[in-house]
Amino acid sequence: MGSCCHDESAFNPCSARQRRTLWLTLGINALMFGVMVGAAWYGRSTALLADSLDNLGDALTYGLSLYVVSRDRAAKARVALFKGGLILAAAAGVVVQIVHRLFHPGVPLFEVMGVFSLLGLAANGACLWLLWQHREEDINMSSVWACSRNDVAGNVAVLVAAALVWLTAAAWPDVVVASGLVLLLLVSSVRVLSAALAELRVAAKASPAQTTDLPTSLPG
Repeated sequence: MGSCCHDESAFNPCSARQRRTLWLTLGINALMFGVMVGAAWYGRSTALLADSLDNLGDALTYGLSLYVVSRDRAAKARVALFKGGLILAAAAGVVVQIVHRLFHPGVPLFEVMGVFSLLGLAANGACLWLLWQHREEDINMSSVWACSRNDVAGNVAVLVAAALVWLTAAAWPDVVVASGLVLLLLVSSVRVLSAALAELRVAAKASPAQTTDLPTSLPG
């Protein structure tokens, strides 16, 4: 990872570039969450809802990433741990929706799925392009880039589900794709958590040992 971004100065040019990118991606994801969650409920699509929850998780992730841009490696690693937990929570939320859909079946509107997954793909593709230059700078930005990569994969998966719903006039493609997104989220969560724990170990070794100077004899 790039050494310049381990400089903890608030005026580090690398940190300034990261802030600009994170503000842009935060705005895009917050907007897309509002749009996508409405489309998911209207279109009765579990896969599209999973995609919208991912956008919400990313918006929170980018906000946290902004908070630690100029902080030390240990702080960035701890926030990355939290990001991994957010991804895991998103996976659990999708599982709940899948179970609900199994007990309350219904064919989703493939037109809504297709249109809004294309819109999401355009937005998340822009985020991925913005984050590409930062993907190896530090644990903070690499974990954000991993989230954005998941978004693009999720949008493509929802597009496939929309096509299959149209071809089969059945709900199973939506559930299958949502299940695949759960697996993707779980794998991503494990990777982010593992990288964060490894970074914490490195930060702990790099920090100076804390010693306490004790008097050699009691005053008498």
